Amino acid sequence: MRKTGLALAIGAVLLHIPAAQAACPAGTTIDAFVADRAAARPAAPPIAVDGSLEDAFCAQAMIVDRLSKDLGPVVGYKAGLTSPPAQKAFGVEEPVFGTLLRDMLLESGASLRAGDAVRSLFEADLIVEIGDAAVNDATTPTEVLAAIRGVRPFLELPALVAPLDIQLNGPMITAINVGAWRGVMGDLIEMPADEAGVAMLADFTARLTDEATGETISAAPGKAVLGHPLNAVIWIAGVLKAQGKALKPGDLVSVGSIGPLNPMKPGQSVRLTYEGLPGTPSVTATFK
Repeated sequence: MRKTGLALAIGAVLLHIPAAQAACPAGTTIDAFVADRAAARPAAPPIAVDGSLEDAFCAQAMIVDRLSKDLGPVVGYKAGLTSPPAQKAFGVEEPVFGTLLRDMLLESGASLRAGDAVRSLFEADLIVEIGDAAVNDATTPTEVLAAIRGVRPFLELPALVAPLDIQLNGPMITAINVGAWRGVMGDLIEMPADEAGVAMLADFTARLTDEATGETISAAPGKAVLGHPLNAVIWIAGVLKAQGKALKPGDLVSVGSIGPLNPMKPGQSVRLTYEGLPGTPSVTATFK
C-alpha cells in the first residue's frame, strides 16, 4: 500500500476510536464470552451485528482484562486482515486491531489440540520487535526499520470463536480481539538498517508447508501486508496514538496475514519458512 493509501486506512479507523460514547457490553456478557472461549464452546461476539467500532474497542479492552488474569500481561499488538485474501474473506477494506498477551506466545515445535478452540486456524505472519519509541512518529518503512530491534518468525494460531452461522464483520472481529489465541514465535532476526533491509522485508517469501508431505500450503511475499509489512507497525502506532497510548521498546507487533487463513487439522504438522530473510529461519507446530 502506498503511503497515501495507508494514511487513509488509518484515518478510517481513527474516526471511530473515541470510547467515551461507546456502548460497552455488560460485564456478565464479557464473562460469558470468556467462559465459552475457555471451554472451547462457540461464543457469540459480545457486541451486536450493527455495533460500532467504539463498541468493539470497549468490548476488546474488557476481554483482554479478563484474559490477562490467566495469560499474563500485554506484550504487544496485532494487525489483522492485512492482506487482500484475508480482507476479502471477511468483507472489510482495512485492517483490524488486537492485543497480544504473554502466554499466547509459544516456542517453535509447540504441539496444540485443534479442539481446544472454536474455529482454530493457522497463518503465516511476522512479528516486529520495537527498539525505540521514535517508531511512533515513523511514516515510512525506512523510518520504522531504524527504530526496531529486528523481526521474529511468527506462525499465528488464531481462533474465530464464533459459531459458523454468524457472519463476522470488522467491529465483531475487533470485539473478539481479532481471534488472538496462540502463536509460535521464533528467535530475533536482526535486519540491515538500510534500504537493503527495507527491500528484503518487502520481497521475502513466507512459505507454509506440510511437514508430512513437503507440499506447499501457501506462499506469499512480505509486501502482501499493506504493501510492506512495516506499514502494519505504522498503522498500529496510529491506532494507539488515538487511544492516548504508544509503542515502547520491547513491544511486539504482529503484522498480520501473509497469505490466507487455514483450518487446523488434527494430526497435521506445519512449517513456516522465511525465504529471503537472513538465515532462512523457520518455525514449526503440530496439531493434535
